[in-house]
Amino acid sequence: MTKSLLLVGVGGQGTILVSKIISEGLLEEGYSVKMSEIHGMSQRGGSVTTQIRFGDEVYSPSVNKGEADVLVSFEKVEGLRYIPMLKKGGTLIINTEEIYPLPVLSGFEEYPDGVMEEMESKIENLVAIDARTIANELGEPRSANIVMLGLTVKALGLENIDWITKIKKFLPPKVHDVNIKAFEKGLELQ
Repeated sequence: MTKSLLLVGVGGQGTILVSKIISEGLLEEGYSVKMSEIHGMSQRGGSVTTQIRFGDEVYSPSVNKGEADVLVSFEKVEGLRYIPMLKKGGTLIINTEEIYPLPVLSGFEEYPDGVMEEMESKIENLVAIDARTIANELGEPRSANIVMLGLTVKALGLENIDWITKIKKFLPPKVHDVNIKAFEKGLELQ
């Protein structure tokens, strides 16, 4: 059985790093895995998306409309934008952090109101957290993405994989301890 995962966010949030960790863990566990990433204008805070499909035999990384088993949004407006990709009964994991794009920062547009309310009215299986605040409490704001990794692993039922080794592989030794704590915190939250 093939599972589809879509991760969305903006540049600088570590969305692609999380995708690489997940893909590596799945490959080492013996799954057939296909991953595709779109950076967009990620260097400037633009949209970033990663599609991961895994199972016994996977031929394409493409997650089509209504196919994502799990949608992970590292920023809430991005989550709202990609809701149509989520399958009926799928799970939306959302970081409630607001990251203002350049048009909002420059005063040409306003950040939309009611984003969480709209998602709550459309999605039955919604897990909303403030990953940045959790990461700040752990002493490393940049580990918010690893909190999200823990939530994602739990939502996919993949706790049996050695994620700690994967985290250590992709991150420098000086941040191993705090990121392991961030991952464990994410696992506890759902």
